Amino acid sequence: MGGIPVHLHYRTTTFSRTLFFFLTSFLFLSFSPTKTSSVDTITASQSLAADQILVSSNDVFKLGFFSLDNISWYLGIWYKNIPETTYVWVANRDTPLKNINSSSSAVALRIGDRGNHLVIVRDGGGSNSAAAPVLWSSNWTTAANPTSPVAQLLDSGNLVIREAGNKQSIFWQSFDFPTDTLLPDAKLGWDLKSGLNKYLTSWKSITDPSTGDYTFKLNYRGFPECFLESREEVTYRSGPWNGIRFSGVPEMKSTQRIDFTFMFNNHEVYYAYHVNNTRSLISRLTLNSTGSLQRMTWIEDTQTWSLFWYAPKDQCDSYRECGPYGICDTNSSPVCNCTLGFTPKNPQAWGLREGSEGCVPQTALDCTTDGFLTMKGMKLPDSTSAYVDKTMTLKECHVACKSNCSCTAFSSANISNGAAGCVMWTDSLLVDMRHYVDGGQDMYVRLAASDLANYEELAFADDSEEKSPSLALVAGVSAVSGILLLVLAACFIWKRKRIRSMLGGQAQKKGTQERTQDMLINEAVVSSNKRDHSCESSNNDELDLPLFHLNSIAQATNNFSDENKIGQGGFGCVYKGMLEEGLEIAVKRLSKNSGQGMEEFKNEVRFIVRLQHVNLVRLLGCCIEMDEKILIYEFMEHGSLDFILFDKLRSSILNWPRRFDIICGVARGLLYLHQDSRFRIIHRDLKASNVLLDGEMCPKISDFGMARMFSRDQVDASTRRVVGTYGYMSPEYAMDGLFSVKSDVFSFGVLLLEIISGKKNRGFYSTNNELNLLSHAWNLWKEGNGMELLDPSVGVSYSSQEVLRCIHVGLLCVQEHAEDRPVMSNVVLMLGSETTSMPHPRNPGFCLGRNNDTYSSSSMHDESCTVNQVTVTLLHGR
Repeated sequence: MGGIPVHLHYRTTTFSRTLFFFLTSFLFLSFSPTKTSSVDTITASQSLAADQILVSSNDVFKLGFFSLDNISWYLGIWYKNIPETTYVWVANRDTPLKNINSSSSAVALRIGDRGNHLVIVRDGGGSNSAAAPVLWSSNWTTAANPTSPVAQLLDSGNLVIREAGNKQSIFWQSFDFPTDTLLPDAKLGWDLKSGLNKYLTSWKSITDPSTGDYTFKLNYRGFPECFLESREEVTYRSGPWNGIRFSGVPEMKSTQRIDFTFMFNNHEVYYAYHVNNTRSLISRLTLNSTGSLQRMTWIEDTQTWSLFWYAPKDQCDSYRECGPYGICDTNSSPVCNCTLGFTPKNPQAWGLREGSEGCVPQTALDCTTDGFLTMKGMKLPDSTSAYVDKTMTLKECHVACKSNCSCTAFSSANISNGAAGCVMWTDSLLVDMRHYVDGGQDMYVRLAASDLANYEELAFADDSEEKSPSLALVAGVSAVSGILLLVLAACFIWKRKRIRSMLGGQAQKKGTQERTQDMLINEAVVSSNKRDHSCESSNNDELDLPLFHLNSIAQATNNFSDENKIGQGGFGCVYKGMLEEGLEIAVKRLSKNSGQGMEEFKNEVRFIVRLQHVNLVRLLGCCIEMDEKILIYEFMEHGSLDFILFDKLRSSILNWPRRFDIICGVARGLLYLHQDSRFRIIHRDLKASNVLLDGEMCPKISDFGMARMFSRDQVDASTRRVVGTYGYMSPEYAMDGLFSVKSDVFSFGVLLLEIISGKKNRGFYSTNNELNLLSHAWNLWKEGNGMELLDPSVGVSYSSQEVLRCIHVGLLCVQEHAEDRPVMSNVVLMLGSETTSMPHPRNPGFCLGRNNDTYSSSSMHDESCTVNQVTVTLLHGR
């Protein structure tokens, strides 16, 4: 018959089935999560199931499905060899999958039908089924229809779709659609041909990867620069790229390990960075859920992410902080100053350190006679509307700007090789300028000729057209200077005699020593025309703190009536007041019987007038008349934190998100004091009553009467006069008088645990006879019952993972030995990132228990008050 014998047909069929079984088993094992090191690609006929992962060829990144709560599932990319999972990309961040771990809800990732995008489908058992419902689909950037597309996860962290056998033919890539992380070699910016904008968007929270409130985008209009926005409102600006760095990021320097790139042409505008050796350095740029832009580097020795750089970091990073023609400078006090030749638009608000209205010209401009003032070390102003010409020289730029009556300023577009290119601001206000001591670049601002006569930094003063006027200016300035010197000398002699006369007359009424101190405050601390010669003012900085009259303060507080009293402590009373112009203020009136005397008062003025941060209370001015010593602050609508936190009725308004924001805000304020302020400041009295809350519950650290300043290379110090509050003092400080930044870290840890629990550390009692709140938290943590510490009044809307992370951070901060405690930069990092690994905490410091006789102080009657003076006696064996 010509047919195949029956026994031969049976053997052939059996062999085919056996071969098919082995082949399918091999393919399944290849995609099994237990053996993924060589699987980085899927083809158009394959899919990636929910329990499978792709791993890049050199084991750098993984791709797969993940969940943070076992309810919502996402497709994402994370590092393979970082112990704490660190996600760098999330595909379906706003369309999470639900309950995909059940067999009836199985899903799979595969290449879309057109071969130029990805889809997540309901996997009904056939991954190639065209009828499988699509649950999510990626965007695509090309209309090409490849013949043999494959999806591959690269060692760069980029997921690409390309033609099989051709690595250059990329039809789609995850780098074109970043989430909150910019990886090395990824581009942030615009593809002008396709109109694609690649930018970062924060997570909603550390446990919710959906689109958050913050974006970091590159604006290519004018002179391109990056903007950080909160709900489309600009909060921070990088400054334009000047050939070396962004104008507003002086720390940004290419090194042997990292190179920065900025491309600006007719096809694309983007910023990128390249790590030269990815095996020795892992770096990522992240926009976190609190609106902080952070560059993180992985430290192999400690197995933690380290915060290398972040923004915004201080008051001057806030967009338009000083308004039009205002210059922000953290090295001056106040931080806002007008451009030379300009004056505050609203002098009254400016005197109260509110500079957002900016400055206006002192003299009207005249196009024919105007000149240009050289301003050095500047962050260039907002350049969205600026004109750029890369071919001009700086001198040609000067001529062009001078001949254009609408041109308000100009600068070099590229400073990488001298000064090249031209950027001009025309018909626009100069906003968001900043001065740097080290960094920035030269810019030239148009001024009236009469105003230029007062300044020497003239732009291009050697030009022939300006030689003659400059000689006249020199002669004029010399004459004026001589007259001014004579006037100043006369004023100095008169002032000196007046002070001596006042001191002599007042010494008869009151002790000479106290009155001399009052005069020192008036003359050395408050007056804008005098210098502070204390050690804290070694740089001869002018304080320029507004001085209020006692009558105006008395009127604002209804003559310090009890109805206006909003607080009281060891220093005296605090009153609410209203100035004539309608500004609400808080008035801190030092009691004559207070243990906090002139030294603390001077300390408060010296420090807080120089400190500018959103999480530090603002000092508006002071008043020193007769026997009164008064400080005037911005008014905090919700008062001090302890007023709400430890009250059973009020504490319910502090839900968990608010408590977490307060924790993070205090941490950022303390980080500024320790690391980012002009001086390194040790607060020494951080506690709940010294954290104030404004109308939006934003926390602000207050009371710097006990603060001390460290030099940058100083580690610690000692004192025989221990100040602070029982329950918040670190063991080494309370027992031996040793204090450092780690002393403040201990106080912060106590405060953090109090915010979580709603209970005070001092005066804490429990049924288990714990010594204090710290021991209670420690025991709960060791037993795995950390959530029992949470205050029930926070309600039910909270992330248990976030709460436990905060408790973990708090216990790290209150460890007994100072060297074990983290610094505040690591604290901020640990609070803001769930992927940061943290060491296990050790025993907390339990010094200062219930025995109220451990130290003696006149203020022991109030457990929340400040210990004004405790003498430490060192005992030695005979």
